[in-house]
Amino acid sequence: MEPRPRHIIIIGGGVIGCTTAYYLTRHPSFNPLIHHITLLEATSIAAAASGKAGGLLGLWAYPECIVPLSYRLHSELAAEHGGAERWGYRRLDCGQISAVVRKADLDSTSTPRKAKSATPTKQDNNGVLPVAQKESNGHNGQEEQHDGQEWQKLVKQDKKATALLQKSKLPPGLDWINGNLVQEYAEMGQPGFTETAQVHPFQFTQAMAALARDAGTDIRIGAKVTRIGLNQAETAVTSISYLDRASNETQTVLGVTDVVVAAGPWTGRVLPRTRVEGLRAHSVVFSAHVSPYAVFTNISLPSDWVPAHRAARGQRRRHRGNVDPEIYARPGGEVYACGEPDRAMPLPDTADAVRTDEAQCDDMVSYIATVSPVLAAAPVAAKQACYLPQHEGGPLVGATSVAGLWVASGHTCWGIQNGPGTGKLVSEFIFDGAACSADVSELDPRKFGV
Repeated sequence: MEPRPRHIIIIGGGVIGCTTAYYLTRHPSFNPLIHHITLLEATSIAAAASGKAGGLLGLWAYPECIVPLSYRLHSELAAEHGGAERWGYRRLDCGQISAVVRKADLDSTSTPRKAKSATPTKQDNNGVLPVAQKESNGHNGQEEQHDGQEWQKLVKQDKKATALLQKSKLPPGLDWINGNLVQEYAEMGQPGFTETAQVHPFQFTQAMAALARDAGTDIRIGAKVTRIGLNQAETAVTSISYLDRASNETQTVLGVTDVVVAAGPWTGRVLPRTRVEGLRAHSVVFSAHVSPYAVFTNISLPSDWVPAHRAARGQRRRHRGNVDPEIYARPGGEVYACGEPDRAMPLPDTADAVRTDEAQCDDMVSYIATVSPVLAAAPVAAKQACYLPQHEGGPLVGATSVAGLWVASGHTCWGIQNGPGTGKLVSEFIFDGAACSADVSELDPRKFGV
């Protein structure tokens, strides 16, 4: 397509918004003399899920139409920009275990550790509880009523891959899981599609933002979008309005040709007809040097077992006999762990208002301690929460019924993995008029009435 003047607005400073800005500035048709790119972020870059995700990359991830492209782009980005040093890009092994923990196996290691005196993670607010803080009970009346609620289950891989679980010893290098408790082990994915890598999501997103800024993107933080302006016929975008949270004044940008809504779980607030909603997810970060493995668990616990931190408060058990935290070793002496999301608290207005339920983090720490003596003894560096963007039909990537209005959201737990692919495809939609690098027609927002 013949280049024409454009003013492109990207809503959201998470991994999708930042990789979109990056690939727009790398597109062959991009001309800084006639193309202006503005990224609007309500809090700060990677303040929400993009800063608190696990950062796992896998050829076995979901959805299949975008995974191979995005996995390859991660490798290319790391090679071009020093990703190993800059954002912890590396290959690692990934497996799934089934473990049975009996009463006799439980001991004091299931009790959450005392706080460290400092928190080495990159972010210290926006849903993060630095563990040097005074411990709270982690619950108010509203959250307590959800105590028996099941975790929400997210798609990680297909049923064929899950069926590959078989009785097997742990790999020799996976020495931080108690092999005596493991009944089954399998490499994650299907034969030929087991390759796994990782990035540190906060560092990766920050790097993408910096590279996009260096190439000319105007990044405005503290800019909470309040309105997408349309022409009189409501067939095309024309402007964007946002609240400057520093001055508390509303700003309006005119002459807008394109708006990319990449606001993660807030996409449904900015553009309600997308029906993208947020699921709260908790995670913890341990300070520990362990071998490079990512482990998906299915841990069977005694049905009447109550973690020590809950028993001390007279609370009932939260688990239903089986729990499945995920544990990812990271470079630099970190181990990240997360559980499944919950709906106990509604999505707040901005990422800096996310509330962390410390008791849920302590639950995870207790569950993991039952199968990992190494992590049972490791200090907890951070307890945090974020909201994952979920859309019932899978991610939305592409055009809407309004000219110049694009959506790139709803990636749930695979936003980091699929960020580069999404960003590149959006750049092609805008500058080429169609996706060239992958067929993502199944993700077309218009199929879902957007």
